[in-house]
Amino acid sequence: MSFFKLNKEIDTKDLKLSDFNQIWTKFCFLDETGSLSNETDPFFTIGILKLSQPYYVYSKIIYERRKRNFYDEMKFNKLSKNNIEFAKYAVGALLDARSTNFYSYSVDKKGNYFQKEFGNDPWIAYEKLTLRLLKEAVLAPKEILILIADYTPSPRNIRYEINIKRELNVSVNRLALAGVCRFDSRSNDLLQLVDLIIGAISYDLKLATGVIKNGSKYKKQLSQFLKDNLGAKGFINGFRSRHFNIFVDKDAKLRLPLDKNEKGPST
Repeated sequence: MSFFKLNKEIDTKDLKLSDFNQIWTKFCFLDETGSLSNETDPFFTIGILKLSQPYYVYSKIIYERRKRNFYDEMKFNKLSKNNIEFAKYAVGALLDARSTNFYSYSVDKKGNYFQKEFGNDPWIAYEKLTLRLLKEAVLAPKEILILIADYTPSPRNIRYEINIKRELNVSVNRLALAGVCRFDSRSNDLLQLVDLIIGAISYDLKLATGVIKNGSKYKKQLSQFLKDNLGAKGFINGFRSRHFNIFVDKDAKLRLPLDKNEKGPST
């Protein structure tokens, strides 16, 4: 029997604390790849993993770590022959899990949209892209989210946690985000799992657009592993399934060679 009781007659903004069994509380784990200050990397990707019960995926990874005596950080940019199989296991554990959803948004930092909206301010871009992904894709009716993000060193005047919580709640006119906290991803396997997935997505974009010519065979392996298990040919046109929503800004496609730059589905 499910604890959650869906009553469509109750509007989201009219819910009371006593309606606790009408409200889903979801944990969201956020990471980014493609540093906004890195001129050699044209793509910036934010990924969010949303789960009702993070314990189930987390415990599988922890159990496997102990079983294999593997305690290294899972990081896409550090993939090698020593950790590729564990990275595949972790991604596979997520794909096999229930009540999980993944969302990502990739933008071309040299594209018209990015330059027009954010210019040279990477922190405005980081905040606004986080808000856009949360509001337009992640947040569902009758959900209250808890956001756990990877810690990125920031200027002292940046109030990422405060701004994200306030602006999302104000924009939807209800309590939608209970709180935001940033942690060092080395301390959290679920943040590391997001890093692997968005790394694989971004790497596929770089290969498709010729930013990378040959590349790492281990990074290619994980990217292909993700595509094979999702049933995706590639991510340049985005991808959508029941549990995965991968959005790619149209400016990224303009980097494709002319013979491949044909119209695809809008993302």
